[in-house]
Amino acid sequence: MKLSTKGRYGLRAMVDIAGNGGEGAVSISSIAQRQNLSESYLEQLMSLLRKAGIIESVRGAGGGYRLARPPQSISVGEVLRALEGDLNPVECSALLGVGEPCAAEDTCVTKYVWQRINESISRTVDEIMLDQLVEESRKNCCSGTDKRVCRN
Repeated sequence: MKLSTKGRYGLRAMVDIAGNGGEGAVSISSIAQRQNLSESYLEQLMSLLRKAGIIESVRGAGGGYRLARPPQSISVGEVLRALEGDLNPVECSALLGVGEPCAAEDTCVTKYVWQRINESISRTVDEIMLDQLVEESRKNCCSGTDKRVCRN
């Protein structure tokens, strides 16, 4: 499975919001500056995350984006699915039950492999929560006095 920039940059932005938001909103320009990302691209990603109900936009002075829920209740899997869609690395109609039926469905033994890979990926990304990434970010790149979430 290879994630696109939507998933990679969007997850970085979410960690930034979770780590720098506190009780307020985080401006798109501050996220872009800390993460060295384009503001216009971030706006596109924020729109997808807002539609998924993961973040909220705040208008006016001091506006920006904030988490819709506490970071310990937002999984990496939820974020990645909002940005990337399906995370399955193999499109197997026998497993997904969509699309054209597979001619080899009855005799295919590899669908077992794809199913195990799909389940492992989902389980892993669903077990990692946003607050854990914030903590890892602080441990990995910030000094003891600087508690901002650094560029990942």
